[in-house]
Amino acid sequence: MARATKILRQGLKAAEDSNLLKALHGSLGDFTVEWDSRKSRDMVLRRKCESGEEVAVSALLGDEVIQKDSKLPMEVLMKVCIKKPGLSSILQFDCKVPSEVDSWSGFDIKNAYYLQPSTCLDSSAYRGPLYSSLDPELQGELKKYLTAKGIGESLANFLLLHLHKKEQDQYVNWLQRLEATLKQK
Repeated sequence: MARATKILRQGLKAAEDSNLLKALHGSLGDFTVEWDSRKSRDMVLRRKCESGEEVAVSALLGDEVIQKDSKLPMEVLMKVCIKKPGLSSILQFDCKVPSEVDSWSGFDIKNAYYLQPSTCLDSSAYRGPLYSSLDPELQGELKKYLTAKGIGESLANFLLLHLHKKEQDQYVNWLQRLEATLKQK
């Protein structure tokens, strides 16, 4: 009996460690990676909801932010597009995943658009009001809507870690290519 209890405790400990690692690294949830080139700064994720809605996420790192003589880690910029089945229009949300821990709430919506196929490429078409001018209750409901579609804290965490690691790998690769070029005679 003592051996079974020990094995059970080890199994529970491993599960807790696994859950902790998942929380630290984030998760794609039901999203699949549609595109993620090592030579590019961005990535595209996609999922199809049970309702038939299609959700696409395009994400990349923003520019470095300098505050009070120090650089902050780059934030993630996301475009989330949702297409309802049978409709050709798209809901597009421009979002930001902040990198500052003290202001971290998963993600922030910066803009929300309703795009009809004929206006998608027309830059002069009315896309909607400024997001910041929307009623705070509506802003909260739009964030809940995105969360229900799988855009949440875990995905935001995954994107932050993955895109920062990708940027770091690209930087190291660039340094290696530079060094190899300089060593050539």
